[in-house]
Amino acid sequence: MQATDVSRAVAAATSTASELGLTVDDAVVLQNSNKLTLRLLPCDTLARVAPLGDPVMPFEIELAELLAKTDSPAVALEPRVPPRVYERDGFALTFWTYHASVTLDVAPVDYARSLRRLHIGMEKIAIATPRFTDRVAEAERLLANLHLTPELVDEDRAFLSSMMKNLTRTIVDRGAVEQLLHGEPHPGNVLSTGFGPLFIDLETCCRGPVEFDLAHVPGAVI
Repeated sequence: MQATDVSRAVAAATSTASELGLTVDDAVVLQNSNKLTLRLLPCDTLARVAPLGDPVMPFEIELAELLAKTDSPAVALEPRVPPRVYERDGFALTFWTYHASVTLDVAPVDYARSLRRLHIGMEKIAIATPRFTDRVAEAERLLANLHLTPELVDEDRAFLSSMMKNLTRTIVDRGAVEQLLHGEPHPGNVLSTGFGPLFIDLETCCRGPVEFDLAHVPGAVI
């Protein structure tokens, strides 16, 4: 999110949360990327803010509700407010349970067990998502656009493009069983909490073989 929009986004989150009955005296910016992530205090709620019309936010809400029914190790919605996407001042907002990390690193065995539990839960869920090949296609479009990837030299651009095409064809030809996946279960999307490792950022979910998820985790976890 642009720096010029952050203060307005914070104001939208705090005022919306207050109207929903949460006590908010302060907002701490935890992350600013395609969405702004805030910790609201003292109610200790996590707010995610995006420009109005973000197509992924309703999907995240629906998936979070479905995952909760399977007891999957994924971050939960804020139980004190109705589960939906809120709109205010040109922003879309969702509210989630805040979890503080108890350690910086997740032990590989705990990481692996939680990812396995997540896959078991996701295997039971029927929801429309992109296929992993759509994710690859997005990367290929970036490679093809010189303005979006200006630092890549031609040799590297050609190598990456060829590699993605060949690997995608190899994976598809294997005919492996496909299911709902997290999409990017790398260490940055895993929280070490008092309830064990929890996965966050559900917006990257897609359908494909579980190996697609395993490619994002450390070797010790595999």
